[in-house]
Amino acid sequence: MSAGVTGSGARGGTGEAGGGVDVLIVGGGIGGLSTAYALTRKGLKVRVLEQAKEFGEVGAGIQIAPNCTRILAEYGLLDEAKSLGLLPTGMVMRDALDGSELTRLDLTDLERAYGSPYMVIHRSDLHGLFLRACRRAGVELLTDHRVAGYANTAAPGEAQAAQVELADGRVMRAPVVIAADGLHSVARKLLVDDEPVSSAYVAYRATVPMSETRGQDVDLSEVVVYVGPGCHFVRYGLRGGDMLNQVAVFRSPKALAGEEDWGTPDELDAAFAATSPIVRSGIPLMWRDRWWRMYDRDPIMTWVHGRIVLLGDAAHPPLQYMAQGAIMAIEDGWVLAEHVARQRDGRGGVGWAAALAAYEAVRPEHCRRVVLTARAWGDLWHLDGERRLRRNTILRARDPRDYTFTDWIYGPTALVPGEEPPMYPVIPLSSVAPARR
Repeated sequence: MSAGVTGSGARGGTGEAGGGVDVLIVGGGIGGLSTAYALTRKGLKVRVLEQAKEFGEVGAGIQIAPNCTRILAEYGLLDEAKSLGLLPTGMVMRDALDGSELTRLDLTDLERAYGSPYMVIHRSDLHGLFLRACRRAGVELLTDHRVAGYANTAAPGEAQAAQVELADGRVMRAPVVIAADGLHSVARKLLVDDEPVSSAYVAYRATVPMSETRGQDVDLSEVVVYVGPGCHFVRYGLRGGDMLNQVAVFRSPKALAGEEDWGTPDELDAAFAATSPIVRSGIPLMWRDRWWRMYDRDPIMTWVHGRIVLLGDAAHPPLQYMAQGAIMAIEDGWVLAEHVARQRDGRGGVGWAAALAAYEAVRPEHCRRVVLTARAWGDLWHLDGERRLRRNTILRARDPRDYTFTDWIYGPTALVPGEEPPMYPVIPLSSVAPARR
């Protein structure tokens, strides 16, 4: 078998059985670990394969909305998450050019409305929380295991199953293989021949101790996003207020021109040169030795290939504007585990065909909405000229406790298609006159 993607029925290699595991999960990120924990809670034996030499997450802060903290509470992990993160009381959107407030969410009232809090937490802390939970639950966690190929393996007279081939030629099999292998998923190629889509935007990040932010006007009770022409800037506290998290995102002229070396620090400085003083004051704190080019993929509605299942960014990598990437992966695992529990028989077996069909019936449509809405919100955030002014007029007219635009995303995670709520109404920019300030 080559170090690529194989079709159904391949069986070569130096065979290694799944060791009695019910599920193999490829990828030890937040999606893989949270799904391993969810399935183990339902009585399954799970093995996670991580290609790195140790489990860990690279990045900075992430936001966790009520549709995720609700699941953490069910898992018994919310109190630990609260001890590691921070519960802001407000989310504020401001204009990046003049600094004026456009709209806000009262996050205390948001918790009342949805029954779960809005939290910010360091990505590595959330990952570590799930890693510890998996260890306590008895998940088998293997590092330095790079998967090079996937295949369905059922032969006449055998139970249906799937397998992975590792880069060293070993083969592991299980009744189900979950591919949580990220944006550049190998397993996804079994279902669609596509590539990541570049947005031409790039993100710079920084997580710094508050002691290094002297002179900064920072209110850690709020998550603040400054939206501007071709750029935006996000700032909030982490780790109980001991650290400041910042994200600076901008459209790269070099990317638009087709250059390979794009998103460089000189472009960062140029992108924010015309923004308000408070935004400009945060740019010198950004890490300049690394940056994240922003990609997503076009939505696909088929995530299951035999006994091989896509999950997380392998299925639905979004742009970051809705802060739902990690959340969608956690929701995927919760939904799959709930359907597994519904399909258990009296002997502990799982009706996998029905469970996977139920998972695929509900999750792709929800995640399609998120991926496409994230693109649309990115466009809205980055407007210029008169369209920016019209957007500002619409946002300023919004009641801070109007949840019309969040009910579809922050409410309970749907288990069946009929539970998926309707989308929010679209307000055309042309419906208002531009208000000038």
